[in-house]
Amino acid sequence: MSHGFFITFEGIEGSGKTTQAENLNRTLLKKGYSTLFTREPGGTEISEKIRAVLLDRANTDMFPLTELLLYLASRAQLVHEAIFPALEEGMIVLSDRFADSTLAYQGGGRGIDRRRIQSLNTLLLGGRKPDLTFLFDLPPEEGLQRGGKKDRMEMEQETFYRKVRDAYRRIARENPERVRVINGRQEESVIEREVLRVVEEKMEKMGYSSAGGLDPP
Repeated sequence: MSHGFFITFEGIEGSGKTTQAENLNRTLLKKGYSTLFTREPGGTEISEKIRAVLLDRANTDMFPLTELLLYLASRAQLVHEAIFPALEEGMIVLSDRFADSTLAYQGGGRGIDRRRIQSLNTLLLGGRKPDLTFLFDLPPEEGLQRGGKKDRMEMEQETFYRKVRDAYRRIARENPERVRVINGRQEESVIEREVLRVVEEKMEKMGYSSAGGLDPP
């Protein structure tokens, strides 16, 4: 799969990732690009049903392994039904969360062996990774103050999110060419400009054009 441009947005709750993903999607559409905007868990009819189970506040007794497998099941449906076909058509795909979230939350937060998580992700993704990932970094105590009613994951304690943040930072250190860390404390407009600048630089390097997607090497 050599076409398309795959961008993911990562960060703890309240980091501003969803807002920035939506902002970038609007900008790209205005510029004439064909995009697919999706989210995890969710993005397809089946995946959204799995999302409802995962985030239901009543499911507090969910085991970490059950949680992991449900996230992976949602992702498997999303990539094969929506993301991979869109990339094959040369579209720009923007996903609010993706595989890095599983490493950060279920690996870092829940303590599941990250090597096993990576193996499962490789199995269902066939080795495909995002072309560009934005990590919006913010102290958990600040992020958790934002937003309204909390879902099951957002009900976790601050100590859980510290582990998640540390795991995200590890991912960024291990993937410097793919992951761009953004200071989530900045003003929304400042972050939006920074995101667009990074995307335009990456698109230029990849030879992406609105007319025909990625030019073959």
